[in-house]
Amino acid sequence: GYAAEMDNPLMAHLIPPELQNKKDILFGNMEEIYHFHNRIFLRELENYVEYPELVGRCFLDQMEDFQIYEKYCQNKPRSESLWRQFSDSVFFQECQRKLDHKLSLDSYLLKPVQRITKYQLLLKEMLKYSKNCEGAEDLQEALTSILGILKAVNDSMHQIAITGYDGNLNELGKLLMQGSFSVWTDHKKGHSKVKDLARFKPMQRHLFLHEKAVLFCKKREENGEGYEKAPSYSYKHSLNMAAVGITENVKGDAKKFEIWYNAREEVYIIQAPTPEVKATWVNEIRKVLT
Repeated sequence: GYAAEMDNPLMAHLIPPELQNKKDILFGNMEEIYHFHNRIFLRELENYVEYPELVGRCFLDQMEDFQIYEKYCQNKPRSESLWRQFSDSVFFQECQRKLDHKLSLDSYLLKPVQRITKYQLLLKEMLKYSKNCEGAEDLQEALTSILGILKAVNDSMHQIAITGYDGNLNELGKLLMQGSFSVWTDHKKGHSKVKDLARFKPMQRHLFLHEKAVLFCKKREENGEGYEKAPSYSYKHSLNMAAVGITENVKGDAKKFEIWYNAREEVYIIQAPTPEVKATWVNEIRKVLT
């Protein structure tokens, strides 16, 4: 109803010049998502109408395809920003009038984001009533996989907000974890006064753990609405995982662990918000190191 009209010569005079040729930014890969559901996933689901407890299999078979949602979510901030600039243009108003929609286009552009988050709720609900059915294991595995995709979507939304990193983030391998921590540093080479100061006052840092490096960024809250007020992360420094070591327990605090670099030339004491978050990070870092 909107995308087709952007290509309609009779509507061209209503489209602001800055909006022309921006269809891909505004709609992302929504068409790809539509075709996946229409041609593949819906048909699969229909096979299980009589056997709903076996529907987990359906998700597992198509799990790779669900990654198209990650692409959609990554583009969402650009799409939102474009929509905000032109939301009151005559073109959009005319499309909405023709379609007789109560809601404006942005409500529909949000649908894929809402959809991908809804699957895990549906699967949880189905699991509740399928405890001893033959499909229960598949349902559980499907739920775990969907939660994995949601985590990847969430992580990548943060990763695209990193500013000031010179290299190519894709070269650092897969993004495994991201989160906010208090960090104290202790550098051997540092001036002793600096060392004393560093000991007492932590820095707030947002860490991104990749397979090949861990990035330390400073979180900046942006002013604005919607995705505009999503934080951005200014890059401070990174450590190559090949030269990193880890100490799991720091005296007197169950939430702290140490990352050290180049045989303890640099030591970072990191305090997680909870002991559980610490445990998850320590496990992931261990996996990378081994």
